[in-house]
Amino acid sequence: MIKGRHLTALSLASVAALSLAGCATSTPSGDGDEKIELSMLVNVTPNLTEEYWNELVAPFEEAHENIDVVIQNPGAEGVHAAVPRLLAAGDAPDIVQSMAPTTELAAELVDLSEYDWATSAPLADQYSIDGKYYMAGIGVQLQSLFFYNKTAFAEAGITELPKTVDELTEALGKLQDAGWTPVQTGGDWMTSHTLQAIGLPSIIPEYPDWFQEMSSGELTFSETYADAVDTYADWVAEGYIPKDALGIKYPDAEQAFLSGETAVYSMGSWFAGTQAGAAESADIGVFRAPAFDDGTQPSMGANIASPYSIMKSSEHQDAAAQLIEFLVTDQDAVSSQLAVDGNFRDGYEYEMTPLGEELLAIVADTPADAYTPTGNGYGERTVPSEYSNELNTQTQALIGGTPPQDVLDAMDAWFLANAN
Repeated sequence: MIKGRHLTALSLASVAALSLAGCATSTPSGDGDEKIELSMLVNVTPNLTEEYWNELVAPFEEAHENIDVVIQNPGAEGVHAAVPRLLAAGDAPDIVQSMAPTTELAAELVDLSEYDWATSAPLADQYSIDGKYYMAGIGVQLQSLFFYNKTAFAEAGITELPKTVDELTEALGKLQDAGWTPVQTGGDWMTSHTLQAIGLPSIIPEYPDWFQEMSSGELTFSETYADAVDTYADWVAEGYIPKDALGIKYPDAEQAFLSGETAVYSMGSWFAGTQAGAAESADIGVFRAPAFDDGTQPSMGANIASPYSIMKSSEHQDAAAQLIEFLVTDQDAVSSQLAVDGNFRDGYEYEMTPLGEELLAIVADTPADAYTPTGNGYGERTVPSEYSNELNTQTQALIGGTPPQDVLDAMDAWFLANAN
């Protein structure tokens, strides 16, 4: 799962101060007999171990005998915190993985716009900044999804998956009548995930520049999100979303749905990886979050999987570009990275569970221009940085009984105070 984090003001100041020095000293390195040590700062997790990363780049090293790829583990502070520290120390890596470019950091990154493998990579256009491409990724993490318990749907007599929000609401009523808890959600960041799954698939087709226009004050939250907020409040009032949900932690919500206690769970595609690793699981399927209008092609919330960028301070930019090209285009390398973290890319398959195959079918059926950010956004499509936290607070207020109009007014006031 990818969660956005932001550089601190002090870190950004350090980055800005070093940008001119980085531009002046970087000298690209090309092919040849010169021995090159290429450093790559990566996200290290229980799945993405240092051993895994070294095995991943081994075929590239074998094909480029003069290049030695050195994997850098950021330790407990993580990649996002390590980059500004390393920049300030003048010890930045050549390549950074797992950190999507931001407008603040773009000055420190190499423009990859000349490379087809970067401009045609998944979500490349959505992550571009001022028409420039500063990263290339391996695939997508889908967000606008509803996982569902197939047994529950069968017992409720639901034979066709919902294609509109109204059909989904009707299905939740049938599930409740059949004795099921319709919607699995919880506290923490999960609460607003469901609200965004209700709203964004319809909002973005109508307002393609929603993030920018909300940030500038050209649009208001109440004129764009009212239907979604009203629907969420109705689900709470009908008991489809339990009022005690706020006390449920993410791992507990996940386990409750996995074990078959609830019927529908709005979550990102990484859940397929969780299910694949579970000792036992209910029979689970997935469908894309529908729009309100049956004639609308729903937008699909998505994040980039494993973005790679080259630091402008690198003295080996050509070699770094060759490595990234391998990582984002080689069939075995891409499939391995997709499989290890439960991500997806049309045309790159790996051994999947039936649920993973359903998700891959959704990817194959989603036009490139139908993807949208969620939360605070990315690339040029962003809203003020604390939006996700405020939206979560207000969504939790809906579960607590706050009238939907009060929530809409509160969000309008927040954007008025924070719009650029």
